[in-house]
Amino acid sequence: MTPHIVIAGGGVAGLTTALALHAVGFERITVVEAARTLRPAGAGLNLMPGAVRELDALGLLPALESGAALRTRELRYYHRSGALISREPRGLDAGYRWPQLSVHRAHLQRVLAEAVRDRLGSAAVVPGVRVAGVELPGGELTGGGLSGGGLSGGGRPRPRLRLVHRDGGRSGRASMEPDVLIGADGIRSAVRAALHPGETGPVWNGMLVWRGVSRLPAAAVGSFMLIAGDDRQKAVVYPMTRPARPGGEVLVNWALARPAESVPEERLLGDWRRDVDVETFLHHYEGWEFDGVSVPRVLRAAETAQEYPMVDREPLDRWSHGPTTLVGDAAHAMYPIGSNGASQSVVDARALAYALARHPDPARALRAYEAERRPVTTALQRANRRQGPEVVIDLAHRRAPHGFTDVHQVIPADELAAIAGRYAATGAFDPATVNQDSPYGAPYLPVRAPRALPGPVTFV
Repeated sequence: MTPHIVIAGGGVAGLTTALALHAVGFERITVVEAARTLRPAGAGLNLMPGAVRELDALGLLPALESGAALRTRELRYYHRSGALISREPRGLDAGYRWPQLSVHRAHLQRVLAEAVRDRLGSAAVVPGVRVAGVELPGGELTGGGLSGGGLSGGGRPRPRLRLVHRDGGRSGRASMEPDVLIGADGIRSAVRAALHPGETGPVWNGMLVWRGVSRLPAAAVGSFMLIAGDDRQKAVVYPMTRPARPGGEVLVNWALARPAESVPEERLLGDWRRDVDVETFLHHYEGWEFDGVSVPRVLRAAETAQEYPMVDREPLDRWSHGPTTLVGDAAHAMYPIGSNGASQSVVDARALAYALARHPDPARALRAYEAERRPVTTALQRANRRQGPEVVIDLAHRRAPHGFTDVHQVIPADELAAIAGRYAATGAFDPATVNQDSPYGAPYLPVRAPRALPGPVTFV
């Protein structure tokens, strides 16, 4: 019998993992998701060329680019005074074989969810189900997994999930014992908590993040992605769509970061996301304008805004125990720097599916997956704590706090290039590495109506 794989979490990481597993031949895949419907939410994100390569290999790039997505061609860093620090070509313009994409998270999730339903069948996703607990199989924990784990069953130990399903005002309980369990349930992962029961929660660095989406005439936001600020606060602004007609409007993503002012940490970490009025933080960004892009104008055009604490998780010394592992934010939540959150989740999914396809023993497969991915993402987590490539803004402000006319008198050109190069090398997303064909197998050939669907989950 083919193995049953359960994915906890129906976000970008979980849905991409389901598609990657199906692409390499697995058929009994169940995604359990706490939300009652896979309703797209959130603001924008950037997908780096390495992640786009993997989505293209899954046959998803045409659907992504046919709707609300824009090829990012240039990134500009500015000092808050308006002085330009650097401008870097991105995606195809930087010599990559694949574009960098600016996309609304809702559009990305919609493309992923529709592909899962089309390829795996509607029964593959069970919404409204919360993971209430995970019981790991007994036995001695070894360096990379529980001895005796295996894809083929035969009495080998398997994890046990305790699930709670809510249907209107009623709730039911169930349990599952899959052959493989993948925790894709985000920064507050229940699967991670089971693997590391003594671990503390997300780590807050004292910064607040405000995010939102605005709709503006294309001429008001330019054609580039900008990151601007000083050593205290920053702003990120970029368009995510093309205008439907000349002079038309586009969707614009924006994100701001600034230290919290007298806000209790308990409230921040309790209220994970809350709606706020733009006027509560707009005054901090008055006068911020960069080559014709006015940050206050962008903010005033937003219908809603959300406030978050800027948090990550401490890097783990292991992700996998026997036939259980982690992907995406559950494994390596990092600060929103360098466009790596969703991008690394996509690469995780492909690497994990490839490892499981190559090794019949899941413990061995998960060890191989982790050996490849954990060092890279751990290095990125630590680099992002040091501001990653955005450190050029901090350097410029410390060396010339009142602005400058020639950045190379402040930061030499070779120093700017070295900062960008080091970060790309850290995540293995330099052009030479990315431009190779995907290491995770041949491109996906569409197959509809899977031959074997997961068995039903019965709640009582």
